[in-house]
Amino acid sequence: MDTNAAFEFPAARFPASIENLRVEVRQFLSGERRSGALSRPDSVSMVVSLDFTRKLAAHGWIGMTWSREYGGHEKTALERYAVTEELLAVCAPVRAHWVADRQTAGVLLRFGTKAQKRKYLPKIAAGEWFFTPGLSEPDAGSDLASLRTRATRVDGGWRLSGTKTWNSNSHVAQFTLVLCRTEPAGEDRHQGLTRLIVDLASPGITIRPIINLAGEHDFNELTFEDVFVPDENLVGEAGKGWNQATTELAYERSGPERWMSSFRLLAELTEALGKNASAAACQQLGGVLAQLLTLRQMSMSVAAALEAGRTPNLEAAIVKDLGTCFEQELVRVARELINSEGIDIWDTARRLADVLESAQLWSICYTIRGGSKEIMRGVIARGLGLR
Repeated sequence: MDTNAAFEFPAARFPASIENLRVEVRQFLSGERRSGALSRPDSVSMVVSLDFTRKLAAHGWIGMTWSREYGGHEKTALERYAVTEELLAVCAPVRAHWVADRQTAGVLLRFGTKAQKRKYLPKIAAGEWFFTPGLSEPDAGSDLASLRTRATRVDGGWRLSGTKTWNSNSHVAQFTLVLCRTEPAGEDRHQGLTRLIVDLASPGITIRPIINLAGEHDFNELTFEDVFVPDENLVGEAGKGWNQATTELAYERSGPERWMSSFRLLAELTEALGKNASAAACQQLGGVLAQLLTLRQMSMSVAAALEAGRTPNLEAAIVKDLGTCFEQELVRVARELINSEGIDIWDTARRLADVLESAQLWSICYTIRGGSKEIMRGVIARGLGLR
């Protein structure tokens, strides 16, 4: 393997047309704020708003890169990236469609049948159908290949049994894309795994809410008890689902949400510091901004690789690991600057206090979701031929 190629993060620049698009998104968000439909965020979490999702769909900002044949708009990955940044910067309520647009659709476009693309993608692009992930399991930890969910062949399809966890917004989604074992695990545990599209309205499915430390209902646990899945919902080839799963994880891990989850904290902190910040505070804040801009450049290069049809698992793992560690570090820096600069978060900077509290609770999971940092470093080491 060419180890030098593993660290090729080529410079990515936004042309004028994309900057114009960015202005259009900002004007839309400003209008939403003026109308009262979008409030200034007091937390770092993305929430569900079906109405907001439909508005984004009406502007063509869901399914941006897909073919028009499947309800898309044939935009570039960098155009989608610019829209994503603007939405994340204001903590827009995009959680309903986030998984389907970011990762599920990519899997279907690459591995799905034409019938599957025609059925699901236009509904996703219209903000009408949503997906929840179907990867993690309670007993598998970060060792995804050790999953226990099984599907056995029956007349006309499959019988699915098992449990999936950390399924974002299953309570509003219509479907999940499940990774399950359909053949006995041999010497290579990655063989014999299959992806199935499961309708969450099917008999035999139980959705149990998981309330997080912030008191929010985002995650769920899904239990499947002899759930029938028709053959038409098989994605790709049976037993060859591991490549699909790693491709989906590349989509999930490489986006700006892996380093912008706490962006509101940075924005509120910068505003609270104001023009009277000490030289030491400016230096510390400058270091944070330098890290953020570097991560942004790396993340954009991964987006460009995905648009070119590559599966940049190694590069995505690097961005994800560095990005989520940065997000946790930002919380520490914010606390330190609030104390050293004497910012009164209980009076003049009350919103900063609310955002900081939210970021502290959410930051615990940053280096876990989408693959723990230990797993990411294992992926990186393997990609570099070090293990």
